[in-house]
Amino acid sequence: MTWDHANGTFLEVACDESGSDGENLTGGNTDVFAHASVRLPADYAVAQVQKIRDRIRSPAEEYKANHLLREKHRPVLEWLLAPSGPLYGHAHVHLVEKAFFVVDRVVDLLLDDPEAAVSLFRQGSRTFTEAEWRNFLEAANRLMWVRPEGAPDEPVEFFFRTVEELRRRYSGTPAAHTLSRLSAERSRALAYRTGIQDGPFVLAPVLNPLLPSILHTAAHWSDGGRPVRLAHDRQNMLTPERIAWIEDTARRRGIRLAGLRLVVARHDARVQLADFLAGIARSIASDELGGRGDPALTALLRPYTGASAVWGDERSGARLGQAAAQSGGPAPDVNSPV
Repeated sequence: MTWDHANGTFLEVACDESGSDGENLTGGNTDVFAHASVRLPADYAVAQVQKIRDRIRSPAEEYKANHLLREKHRPVLEWLLAPSGPLYGHAHVHLVEKAFFVVDRVVDLLLDDPEAAVSLFRQGSRTFTEAEWRNFLEAANRLMWVRPEGAPDEPVEFFFRTVEELRRRYSGTPAAHTLSRLSAERSRALAYRTGIQDGPFVLAPVLNPLLPSILHTAAHWSDGGRPVRLAHDRQNMLTPERIAWIEDTARRRGIRLAGLRLVVARHDARVQLADFLAGIARSIASDELGGRGDPALTALLRPYTGASAVWGDERSGARLGQAAAQSGGPAPDVNSPV
């Protein structure tokens, strides 16, 4: 059975996210970001949402993923994700491990070397104490966060002071080698901060995982050559200017994105299903990352994620189906004008 008849010229895929903390990747509420997409006919999606409501029987006006994640509703959750369920083969989830995304972005900014990002993430988390590693991540987050207030060199000084302390303390380790390379790029970091301070409005902040995740989703669904249009839940980040940036970037990268439109989730059952899937995937992946994973649920999620996540942790990545760490891709130009 195929669902491609939704439009004669392109696929329309409904999307939503879970775990968005903007650019605050080290001090937010979640350690995983998930972007889910669902390709189903609207009437079929309505019927599946109604089945969920009939099985859960909650008085809540709007259902969210946490309804399905309650232990008493485990059979409904397993039905939704199972090979015999309504989403199997018609949905996809792009996962982002936030801590790795921070390291990936700062190494891309200063070294443009994806392999160095993977090495630093894995070696750093093993070599430094938990507090030291957290301090490094926070310093990197602060360096890249698009906040123009204050002197442009303050985040730079904090980051490089942190790098130098760790480099000296762990001299001779593989992690120290990458830190030494980073320490030589102070001028590049200062130029980045100055550009934020003095440049135009930043369209695509390098630390926000939403925009690259949308591009990944469009690339995933258009991989067979057919254009895809995305129907996305409303999100403050998705201004008309940023939607135009996404569409233009997709064209430049050869992604066959036919457009992106915003919808209200409660008016589109397909987006509601994407919302369920995003929240479920984020929760399952976060539990796996934290060593609290449920093997049965992880196995049910795996077909939806494949090997495409931006993920650095080897143990949880292997369980979630990641063959190797995946870079977040090239960082956008933070000084792109509106």
